[in-house]
Amino acid sequence: MMMSITRTASVLACCVLAGVMQPAAAADFVDPLDAPSVPSALAAGSLITGLSHAGERVVAVGQRGHVLVSGDGGKTWAQAQVPVKSDLVAVSFPTPLRGWAVGHDGVVLATSDGGANWVRQFDGRSAARAMADHYANASAELAQEAERFVADGPDKPFLDVWFENETTGYIVGAFNLIFRTEDGGKTWVPWFDRTENPRRLHLHAVRGFGKDVFIVGEQGLVLKLDRDAGRFRAVQTPYNGSYFGITGKDKSLIVFGLRGNTYRSVDGGVHWAKIETNTGGAITAADVAPNGDIVLAGQDGTVFVSTDDGASFSAVEVSPRLPTSALLVQGRDDLILAGIRGLRVAPVKTAR
Repeated sequence: MMMSITRTASVLACCVLAGVMQPAAAADFVDPLDAPSVPSALAAGSLITGLSHAGERVVAVGQRGHVLVSGDGGKTWAQAQVPVKSDLVAVSFPTPLRGWAVGHDGVVLATSDGGANWVRQFDGRSAARAMADHYANASAELAQEAERFVADGPDKPFLDVWFENETTGYIVGAFNLIFRTEDGGKTWVPWFDRTENPRRLHLHAVRGFGKDVFIVGEQGLVLKLDRDAGRFRAVQTPYNGSYFGITGKDKSLIVFGLRGNTYRSVDGGVHWAKIETNTGGAITAADVAPNGDIVLAGQDGTVFVSTDDGASFSAVEVSPRLPTSALLVQGRDDLILAGIRGLRVAPVKTAR
């Protein structure tokens, strides 16, 4: 699902030719946080990793800071104005106009016009400073960890974002990175010490269901928000591999991840039952259709649909089958699929 999580490796790769460092290329390097995304006619066909509905519009985010907006169900796309070149990973719109996108270099972008224009609200530099300030008077261990984030620079990505309304939201990422805002992103408060994640495992996705908020990550990590305590508590599941996402509706929760592993809970995460997908590929994307059907998609391009609240899934034909990193159900019969080859609309019957 993710590329490298360290910016250093990417920079070195660009600066090495036939095993020889190129000083001029290194000197010319411009930090992606300090350069705007460049308009490109090829943007809709390049790597796209996140999708969200914004009212009647669809917003897609991907590499090199590309943000694309469609007002016709994915038939055509217009590129947005974005102040950074950092790769973007995920996007969330709690209202048709207000939205947030996150990605590499710890970048957090915000829009108030449905995705046409974006401003940088937060990044890896300010995140590290916020952690250092917040934990300056905490335990020695926490203070030292926060200072290490400052010393490392903005090399850690945020991997997901979710807002429950226009003011309250969460961003999560590598090495247990997690921040919360209650003022629409004007300030972000570190919750690094509010997760039962002592090994600092990566946090891959965050979603809310009713009054509950869940986070999933690597090595079987599932966390559930304890609102009274203001902490994310660990939830036990039968699988110890990485989960890439969580979806569902009402009280039917679905977590999915490596090697087709998919589990369902109908009691708020207390018990989990394995759902057979009959695939060895990773499940990497999901959405819930307007009629309640739940749709999953995999790294191998397989698409699965459940018409029984996630109790079972059946593979459906989608051609061509391409690696999928994000999907949206569009209307009754279409899916918008995103991945390494960009964006496409695929007809799929999801209605009963």
